[in-house]
Amino acid sequence: MPLYEYVCTACTHQFEELVFGDAAAACPRCGGTRVERLMSVVSVGRSGGADPAPATAPCGRCGDPRGPGACATR
Repeated sequence: MPLYEYVCTACTHQFEELVFGDAAAACPRCGGTRVERLMSVVSVGRSGGADPAPATAPCGRCGDPRGPGACATR
């Protein structure tokens, strides 16, 4: 289902709305129809299992944030 996030340009209220086809969204707070669609953050669910891999620590030698071995320093 197309669930979009919007912000109303009249009252600055942020809200989510299911929008089908060419339907226009309206602000649930003030009823305004001048709304802007926001970029949504994608969320992916998990059904369980092992914990996610820990974040990589910076290189101990040079501080490169990509982790040990990512830099050219040897």
